[in-house]
Amino acid sequence: MPSLNYHHLLYFWTVAKEGSIAKASRELALAQPTISGQIRSLEESLGQRLFQRSGRNLVLTEIGTVAYRYAEEIFGLGRELQETLDGRPSGGPMRLVVGVADQLPKLVVRRLLAPAFAMADAPRIVVRDGASERLMAELSIHALDVVLTDTPIAPTIKVRAFNHPLGECSVTIFGTPKLARQARREFPQSLNQLPFIAPTEGSAMRRALEHWFLEQSVRPRFVAEVEDSALMKTLGQAGYGVFAAPSVVADEIVRQFNVEIVATLDKVKERFYALSVERKLKHPAVVAICEGARELLK
Repeated sequence: MPSLNYHHLLYFWTVAKEGSIAKASRELALAQPTISGQIRSLEESLGQRLFQRSGRNLVLTEIGTVAYRYAEEIFGLGRELQETLDGRPSGGPMRLVVGVADQLPKLVVRRLLAPAFAMADAPRIVVRDGASERLMAELSIHALDVVLTDTPIAPTIKVRAFNHPLGECSVTIFGTPKLARQARREFPQSLNQLPFIAPTEGSAMRRALEHWFLEQSVRPRFVAEVEDSALMKTLGQAGYGVFAAPSVVADEIVRQFNVEIVATLDKVKERFYALSVERKLKHPAVVAICEGARELLK
């Protein structure tokens, strides 16, 4: 592949940042055909499409999104270099880019990130959520500082990274007042054929719950299988079924979603991990997150 033309990268970055070639043209004081031609040249040199048409708009392709993140880093560092050489420190906050696995409850994520927000020199935090495989790919190219998840690195993931266990907590079952009263009678046998909003197959919580159901000889009726934890709680709030969530945020779930606790399953554990390319964590905000999590989940 030919060496990267940084002028072309600048034009691409400006179009992505401004949202259109017309706006980038005004920002760069260049004609629109010039910018379009330079972006085509960049795509040809990379062998990848960076934009695709959506009606009259340009949207980034998957490769374009990755290229944009790198361009952000490159031109951000360029600004810092210029300010340093001019004798003016950038004065900007430290940056922390966190990957959050889709299945991780967002209430737990908020609690995990709290120590970073509370730092005296708090970083500017960028949060990207997605599938674990994609987050691990971004971690491997240092596009992320850390990944927060409920599963350790799978043996099939060919990325040199390290698991940093954060701790564990029990799992609690919740439901609307009507369903909760029904479920609490003769629990856990009351779960037989009770409508249950379950995590999707393959998730850590789903595996733990199914093992517990088997031990208790109960078979809830799965009315939905949901990956997004916020949607699961919303469906539970609407009364479609009972649902499970980490006990560490039980009080917040009761308060925010107007549900009641059915029971806490002390033998069912939800575990949390920070994944990093570093064996020994160095980023101050990542260290603060890990230390805070171990205190929260002890």
